[in-house]
Amino acid sequence: MSEKIRRHYIFHGEVQGVAFRYRSREICMMLGLTGWVRNLYDGTVEMEAQGTVEALREMVRRISEQRYIYITGIEQKDIPVEEDERSFRITG
Repeated sequence: MSEKIRRHYIFHGEVQGVAFRYRSREICMMLGLTGWVRNLYDGTVEMEAQGTVEALREMVRRISEQRYIYITGIEQKDIPVEEDERSFRITG
């Protein structure tokens, strides 16, 4: 079984006003990921997602293929795992 990691993302591009957060939540839930997603005031979307490296990679791939979402850049870094987290939610 693959090890669980947690990754912080900032998505740049056409990522607000295109159902990014709702689609992200659906994709993350389908892949068994936990975490959260929210819009930032500068027009980017911030996300923390937790699961296997493979599932996180697949999540980014699926979001990138969504209609009307145009990601021009992704900042990402690994952060500590939150062991007690059980869901994926939209926070803002």
